[in-house]
Order: sequence, then C-alpha cells, then structure tokens
Amino acid sequence: NNVLSGLLNYCYLMGFLPSELVKTQPKGEISYLLERNNLLEKYSLGEVSIHDICDAHPELIRAAHNYSIPIEACCPICEDSTLVKVSYVFGPRLPSHGRCVNTKKDLDRIRKRKGTFTCYEIEVCTKCSWNHLSKAFTL
Repeated sequence: NNVLSGLLNYCYLMGFLPSELVKTQPKGEISYLLERNNLLEKYSLGEVSIHDICDAHPELIRAAHNYSIPIEACCPICEDSTLVKVSYVFGPRLPSHGRCVNTKKDLDRIRKRKGTFTCYEIEVCTKCSWNHLSKAFTL
C-alpha cells in the first residue's frame, strides 16, 4: 500500500494523474494466443497434465452449454468440435461476477452505458472442459 501511495504522489508531482488516463483509455485488444500455444506445447511435452488444463468451473461449463457462440475450430485437447466462445463483460453497474453476453446486440446495449467496460472471451470445450482466455478488449 505504501508503494501505491508513493507512486500516486510521484504521479501527482509530475503532473500526471491516473484518473486522467481513465478518461482517455484507448480501445484495444489483448490476445492470449501466444500463452495458449505455450500451454498446449507444455501439454504435448508432458509438462502439464490434462487435469491442469481441462478444469473449467461448473458455472463456465453451464454458460458454455447455454449462452455461448460456436467456434469453427476443434478442441486442441480432445479434438472434438464442441469448442465455443463464452464472453463476460465487467464494469460499473454490472454484477460483480460480470454479465455473460452472446450477441452483438448485448454488447451494443452495454456500450451505450456510461463507464468503461471490459469484455473477456473464453474458449471452452463442453466435452473435456478445456478452457482458455482468448482475448480481452475494452468496449
């Protein structure tokens, strides 16, 4: 906590306020493809067990079955075509566990709200429970 307050004091003295950054936050996307490929390589080499990577939370599996978008790719673990995309949005005046969205219309509704919202897309296999964060972006 002392480090954070020291950093904030330094930013204030230098004329930079973190709160100003929030107002001009760039809209960007973070891809986790390299991390995904690294994890799959470790799995193929036996450095990571299947139990470590096929560990989707039951609530994520429920969302994958009921509120997801199919992906035109096969699961990298079980090679079944049950791979889907589950998207969660976090931000002000949304539930603390986020809002699960699966249509462009849902995203557009959230975009119209005031505040900064972040969407996380997770690929999930409904057969073997493989799951991996594929990307994150601001709305």
